[in-house]
Amino acid sequence: MYESGEMYLETILVLKKRNGQVRSIDVARELNFSKPSVSRAIGILKDEGYILVDNNNYIELTEKGKKKAKDIYEKHKVLTMFLTDIIKVSSEIAEEDACRIEHIISDETFRGIKKFLEDY
Repeated sequence: MYESGEMYLETILVLKKRNGQVRSIDVARELNFSKPSVSRAIGILKDEGYILVDNNNYIELTEKGKKKAKDIYEKHKVLTMFLTDIIKVSSEIAEEDACRIEHIISDETFRGIKKFLEDY
């Protein structure tokens, strides 16, 4: 999956936790993307089995989508904690960098950082 797809899934997960329900317009506002861009991405995620969209245009993550979204969200939180708590990066920069790193970090490196934090 591409970084953009992961970003959409993570955003849907976060918005679902925050608001209880999610529509494409909510995703567009959160990411500051155009409605047509989000609509296209939602269509792709739906076709790939990551989300379902009901008759009222509410988005639900499938089990496959939830797993992927939770994995990405966990990476984001762990990386943000590592950057702020261990190497003392400002929270704003840590959030931005974690958002970029979470999509490219290897599983092995992530597990190492996570274990380091658990032992810390």
